[in-house]
Amino acid sequence: MQHVVFAMPFRFATSERFLAQMVDLPGVRVGLLSGQPLEQLPPSLRAGLSGHWRIEDPFDPRQIVAGCRGLAKQLGGLDGLHGVLEQLQVPLAEAREALGLPGLSVDSARGFRDKALMKERLRAAGLPCAAHCLAESADEARVFFSQLPGPCVLKPPAGAGAKDTFRVDDGEQLEQALRAFPPSRRRPLLLEEFVQGHEHSFDAACRDGELLWHSVSRYLPSPLTVLENDWIQWCVLLPREIDGPELDDIRAAAAKALQVLGMDTGLAHMEWFRREDGSLAISEVGARPPGAQFTSLMSWAHDHDMYRAWSRLVALNEFDPPERRHAVGAAYLRAQGRGRVTNVRGLSRIQAELGDLIVEAKLPSRGQAPSSSYEGDGHVVLRHHDTETLEKALLRVVQLVRVELSPAADSSAQG
Repeated sequence: MQHVVFAMPFRFATSERFLAQMVDLPGVRVGLLSGQPLEQLPPSLRAGLSGHWRIEDPFDPRQIVAGCRGLAKQLGGLDGLHGVLEQLQVPLAEAREALGLPGLSVDSARGFRDKALMKERLRAAGLPCAAHCLAESADEARVFFSQLPGPCVLKPPAGAGAKDTFRVDDGEQLEQALRAFPPSRRRPLLLEEFVQGHEHSFDAACRDGELLWHSVSRYLPSPLTVLENDWIQWCVLLPREIDGPELDDIRAAAAKALQVLGMDTGLAHMEWFRREDGSLAISEVGARPPGAQFTSLMSWAHDHDMYRAWSRLVALNEFDPPERRHAVGAAYLRAQGRGRVTNVRGLSRIQAELGDLIVEAKLPSRGQAPSSSYEGDGHVVLRHHDTETLEKALLRVVQLVRVELSPAADSSAQG
């Protein structure tokens, strides 16, 4: 019997899907560590738990340690501590070290979390990365920007995906950014070369530092472009064919990057670019499962529940590499304008044209406020055996479907 703690600071649909699979594993007793009352969870999840402990600050490693010790008494032991949020990985590593539990080391967790440190380690290993500077002063930022051939990207060193990231095209925009986010030794600012090319992800399953399995996807367009243009509806495409020689370079680079950064056991998510000249540039890597429905997309592409696969991997050290069977993609729907959702147009047309390709859909409800997330207000997942056919279908969805807003969302129909 394995006794594990799952850390979930607050209710989040994706985290609950991972937790649901973990509590369903045979031979595993699961305790939940959270910052919210147990009663807020769905009854089905509560019934599967063997323990619950609430702490005031679920990102404080000292409180995590205390909570784990309390849960160990409820569970009858403690063999592992896990969580899927990016912001949790360093405090979880610190807590595991204090408790003597296996898992990602504190040094490795910090290397994954601190994007400037990450790039230093990758570049020192000879891996291709975008040029970057961790500026502790405005002058340092100006000097770095003046040396770049084009725009740069500003982001916090401990960012998660594209959150709080934006592009700077000229000196005036840089000065505006420096006034809004003045860099200092205590609060440095990460500046990174804006890479021209196609952005992809590389998702990997590792066990004891060994790369066991991978998935490759492509963004249409890049997440930063989506963040800068709230009218853009975007797509993620998982091609069916990912084992050809055209991806030999990223497979080798990703395996080396994960080794250099100290990936242990679990799923990792890497963002990378294919430059216009064909060369690679690694953007950043997370030592946790991907967001934006990626785990669901990988499940559809392989006819294999990747939420359960992660749970088995981290809790039982078991993983069966699934075979890629389909091309899969998600079209993300984003409302345009202000107000609340009154209508979603184009649904009947995509149902008529693409209904046999649709395997999942989450649509905004009338009266719903628009989301501030780049994931948008809803999504449609498509699947087909042919990658080209699927890509055209995804682009058709974002072309036809429109989420309409109005200040007065009292009546309308979807169609």
